[in-house]
Amino acid sequence: MTPTQSSTRHDVDVRSSVVAELEWTPGLDAAEIGVAVEHGAVTLTGKAASYAERLRAEKAALRVQGVIAVADEIEVRLPGAAPDDSDVAREAGEALDRAVDVPPEVTAVVRDGVVTVAGEVTWQFQRVAAERAVQYLRGVVAVRNKVTLKPEAEAENVHRLINSALVRNAQLDSNRITVTSAPGGVVTLRGTVQSWAERRQAERAAWAAPGVVTVVNELVLGS
Repeated sequence: MTPTQSSTRHDVDVRSSVVAELEWTPGLDAAEIGVAVEHGAVTLTGKAASYAERLRAEKAALRVQGVIAVADEIEVRLPGAAPDDSDVAREAGEALDRAVDVPPEVTAVVRDGVVTVAGEVTWQFQRVAAERAVQYLRGVVAVRNKVTLKPEAEAENVHRLINSALVRNAQLDSNRITVTSAPGGVVTLRGTVQSWAERRQAERAAWAAPGVVTVVNELVLGS
């Protein structure tokens, strides 16, 4: 078998696994979602009845072994009459207020069902929480996260702190990951991991360090 034939066979197997995972995932109409694979990169097309369903499809594809990236081109088509933007905005504001891990400085703007959250926070988990607070509301077709990070103080020894976190993590082989830090809270991860889940775990560990504003994840999947 030539390298080209081997790559094609791999993509066929990955596509079959992604389709099976979509069909296995509750809350998804897998028949409405198209799957294409090229060199391990998956493209999802078709339609979903909600933004939450679209997110479930993307997460399902990322769970499959052999997937190195996912391009989510699924279109959200709300069944029936879509709620007014004013109603979605009101609910988004209330959801942000209820979220205990979202600072009051974060606000939401809605246009054509697209919710944009903005503001300035100290930690990445607060930025993630702001998006999570609004993404499952009825009428939302997409979420744009424009929340920025401004740590209270520049952390010292960021490199050491992240390396220690990687060593502690049972799901990671820290010997295969290199961490570099630069002024301004920029951290870069390089090396190899065995799955997309490991890649996400390493990135979460980096974000947890104080003073981190940006994580550049250059980890690649390898054996």
